[in-house]
Amino acid sequence: MMSVKSQQLLETDRFRVEQVTQTLGDGRLHHRQVVRHPGAVTILPMVDDEHVCLIRNYRISVESTLIELPAGTREPNEAPVVTARRELIEETGYQAGKLTPLHEFYLSPGILDERMHLYVATDLVHVGANREIGEEIENLVVPFSQAVAMIQTGEIQDAKTIVGILFYLHLQRGSQDAGPPR
Repeated sequence: MMSVKSQQLLETDRFRVEQVTQTLGDGRLHHRQVVRHPGAVTILPMVDDEHVCLIRNYRISVESTLIELPAGTREPNEAPVVTARRELIEETGYQAGKLTPLHEFYLSPGILDERMHLYVATDLVHVGANREIGEEIENLVVPFSQAVAMIQTGEIQDAKTIVGILFYLHLQRGSQDAGPPR
């Protein structure tokens, strides 16, 4: 039986870092640094049956503009669907008539406990973007098939975007064989 203790190393407005110490069954100690995150959402905005709204988003951490699905961090105790509605408008200017949950996944569980909630947004109406200070974002509406091709060529490198597009593609192909996804 392992016992686990943690010590906070850093706290920011979006996450904290803890050193987690496990006492292994043989008594040895194992130390890891873990990023604790409140969770996030990512949204696959389907402008129509054939087009998806991606964003070009400058990411200071990699000093590059990435092509991504819109996404955002949950506020404390905020339901993921509320975050999805807010972030979709904030980053793309689109308001969803319908948000459908598709999946939940961890981005990098070796160092991070962030759980990502994936939604598909349909029945979109453009109401104008409300971007945060420092966000350098530009909409990129492309045919869905082009978004898939952008993954294959490496133009899209963002993990949540790859997961979202390929999972939705899988659901679409599955629905052709077995009816609508449940």
